[in-house]
Amino acid sequence: MVDTKTFESPRRAAEEAPAPDLSIVVTLYNEAASLDELYRRTVAALAPGPRSYELLLIDDGSTDGTFAAIERLAATDPHIRAVRFKRNFGQHPAMHAGLARARGEIVVTMDGDLQNTPEDIPRLVGAVEAGNDVASGRREARHDSWGRTLPSRLINGMLRRFTGVTITDFGCAFNAYRRSAVEPMLGSIGKQKFTKALVLASGASVEEVDVSHSEAADGSRYSPTRLIRLALHVIAGFWPQPVQWIGVALGLVCTTAALALGVYGVVYWVGRGNFPGPLFAGTGIVFVLGMEGFILALIGEYLGRIQRDVEGRPLYSVAEEL
Repeated sequence: MVDTKTFESPRRAAEEAPAPDLSIVVTLYNEAASLDELYRRTVAALAPGPRSYELLLIDDGSTDGTFAAIERLAATDPHIRAVRFKRNFGQHPAMHAGLARARGEIVVTMDGDLQNTPEDIPRLVGAVEAGNDVASGRREARHDSWGRTLPSRLINGMLRRFTGVTITDFGCAFNAYRRSAVEPMLGSIGKQKFTKALVLASGASVEEVDVSHSEAADGSRYSPTRLIRLALHVIAGFWPQPVQWIGVALGLVCTTAALALGVYGVVYWVGRGNFPGPLFAGTGIVFVLGMEGFILALIGEYLGRIQRDVEGRPLYSVAEEL
C-alpha cells in the first residue's frame, strides 16, 4: 500500500540514476488504443531538445491492456518509468503517484487521452525556465459540450474567488511545475482534486500558456453529477468558512422571502378577502428543504474528509512498478 506520507521512497529507490531535467507525468485509464500515438508524439516533442527527460506513465487500474502496452514500450525505451494501480483510484491520486516519483527539476503533467497536445510541452517548459514556478495550460479552443463547459466555468470562478489567483483555467491538467513548488504540497495533492489550485494558493508564481485541446475519443468522463461533486469539493477544500457564509445567506434569503410573502399575503387578504396560505407555505417549505439539502451535502463532504483522515487510508495501492 502506498500512503501520501511515504512519497519520498520511490525517489530514494531511483537515486543511483542521474536525475533528468524534465519529468513528464501522464495519467492513463484504458488508453491502450492511443498509447502508441501518445508515446510517439511525446518523444518527438522532447527528442530534438537539449534537455534530458523521463516519462512517468501512471496506469490508474486500466482493464483494457494499457499496462501491457506500457511494458512493451518500456522494454525498448529506458526513459520510461511506470506505475500500475491495483484498481481505479481516480485521476488525482494517479497524479500524486507521478509527482511523488518525479526527479526532474521541471515536471509536466498531462492526461493520456490525447486531448492534450504533446507538441505543446516545450512551450510549457519554456515558461517555467523563464522564471515562473508554474506554467498553467489554458485551453484556447475547448471541444466539450455546453453541459461540460458551463459547470467548468462556475468551478473556475469559485477557485478564482477562494484562492485569489486570477488564472482562467484551473481545470486544465496540462501544466508544467518547478519541482520545488510541488514538493511542499504533496501531502495534500491527491486528497484535493485541484493540484494546480493547491500549488498556486501557496504563493507560486504563474504564467498562463495557451495550449491546444482536442475532443476526447470516448467523450468526457465528467458527468453533470460528478461536476456537482467537484463543486462541493472546491467549496469544502478552498473556502475557509462555507457553512457560516451559507447559513448567513440562507437566513437572509428566508427572512426576506418570508417578509415579502407576508406583505403580499396581507395585501391580497385585504384586497380580495382570501389569503392563499397553503400555496405559499408549500413553496417556502420546498425552498428551505432545497437549501438544507445543499448544506447537508456540504457537511457530508466534510465528514468524508474527516473519516479518511481518521482512518489513515492511503490514496492508492500499487500493484507493480517498472
